Amino acid sequence: MKKISRRDFLKSIGLGTAGLTLVASPALASESHSTITGEKLPSKIRKVKETFTVCAYCGCGCGIILYSNDKKEMIFCEGDPDHPINEGSLCSKGNGIIDVYNNVNKKKQREVNKRRITEPLYRAPGSSQWEKKSWDWVLTEVAKRVKAAREATFEEKDDKGVTVNRTTAIATFGSASLDNEENYLLHKMFRSWGLLNIEHHARL
Repeated sequence: MKKISRRDFLKSIGLGTAGLTLVASPALASESHSTITGEKLPSKIRKVKETFTVCAYCGCGCGIILYSNDKKEMIFCEGDPDHPINEGSLCSKGNGIIDVYNNVNKKKQREVNKRRITEPLYRAPGSSQWEKKSWDWVLTEVAKRVKAAREATFEEKDDKGVTVNRTTAIATFGSASLDNEENYLLHKMFRSWGLLNIEHHARL
C-alpha cells in the first residue's frame, strides 16, 4: 500500500473541497435568485415589506421581524432568529404588537377596534356584572383605598425598634412603555408612601 504524507493528504482535501464548491455554486446561485424574486419564499412573507425592530413592551430588548403590506398594515411578526437576546423566540406581549400598531393606524382613520375597552369598568364584590364608571369616580375610589390600606398597615418601627416607615400591603407593577421621567416621578411617589414591593412587568 502506498503511503501518503500529511502534506499530500491536506492537498487532496483542499482540491476535493474546491471541486465540490464549483459544482454546488450554480445550484446555490439559482436558489439565491429564486429567494430574491420570491418564488420560494413562504406565503406569509411574499410581496410584503420586511422590517427589523426591537420590541417596545419591556426592557429586555428582544428583536422582532415585522411584515407589512402596501397599505402599511402589519400582517405578521416573529422573533428575530439572529438577535442575541431572544434568538427567534417571542412572548405573547411581543406577538401582540400587531394589534397595537394596527389599532393606532385605525384610530388615526377614526376607526376603533370594537373589542377595545374605552371606559372604566367596575365589578362590585360578589357581583358578576361590570358597571361603567367615570374616570373621576375611579380615581377617587383608588385614592381612598390606597390611603386606607396604607394607614391600616403602615409600620414606623420594626420589632427591633429601627425606624422603617414602610407598608408591605401595597405593591406596584411598572410599565416599560413609560419614559425615564415618568418612571422617576412614579418611583418617587411610591417611595414616599413607604412601598417596598415595586416591580416591573418585564420580569414576567
